[in-house]
Amino acid sequence: MEGNAVDAINLAGSMGATDFSIWSLFMRADWIVKLVIMMLLAASIWSWAIIFDKVSNLRKLNKLAREFENTFWSGTSLDDLFNKIGSQPKDPMSAVFVTAMREWRRAAEKGTIAGASLSERIERVMQITVNREMERVERYLTFLASTGSTAPFIGLFGTVWGIMNSFQSIAVSKNTSLAVVAPGIAEALFATALGLLAAIPAVLAYNKLSRDMERYSTRLEGFAVEFMAILSRQTEE
Repeated sequence: MEGNAVDAINLAGSMGATDFSIWSLFMRADWIVKLVIMMLLAASIWSWAIIFDKVSNLRKLNKLAREFENTFWSGTSLDDLFNKIGSQPKDPMSAVFVTAMREWRRAAEKGTIAGASLSERIERVMQITVNREMERVERYLTFLASTGSTAPFIGLFGTVWGIMNSFQSIAVSKNTSLAVVAPGIAEALFATALGLLAAIPAVLAYNKLSRDMERYSTRLEGFAVEFMAILSRQTEE
């Protein structure tokens, strides 16, 4: 009994002497596990950078769209509004308006306002502008989806590799005590934790941003339809 007590005390002492801080877990890890950890950390940092950029950008775009809509529906002349915006629109909705007005003015200069072909051209250029602007707004968003779907598996790979190294350590030392197994298991599980840490925010942000961007795209397309109706009425008149 006394020998068992001594062994328990020694085991507790060896476990207590092992540093389980995050930095120590990283430094003790195998180089492949270290590579996995660094990849996951880089993916997490880049994901958060994209999240903050998209959230702030969408907030700014919605504000600019609201200001443009207020000006557009205030009764201001289309020509005056076009001259005010100029060739450098500040947001996608202004870009859609400028593109349509530029096509309208080009047809007016040639005297070819009447006809269905003009309506088709204006509708086509507005749709192209909406698609182009939305591509800019959605840039790098797929990285969040990729991180959310792959990060847990990358972390799991690091975990499996770390556990394999732990079993190899057990085989070499021929010691199955918790003091031998615990550090390697902790290093391995650390990779899984980082994988989840990178994936969960990326998935949540991707779903939220996708919905917000879809609403913004619908807003642009709705404006394009309404503006096309206004131009069609002026064509008929």
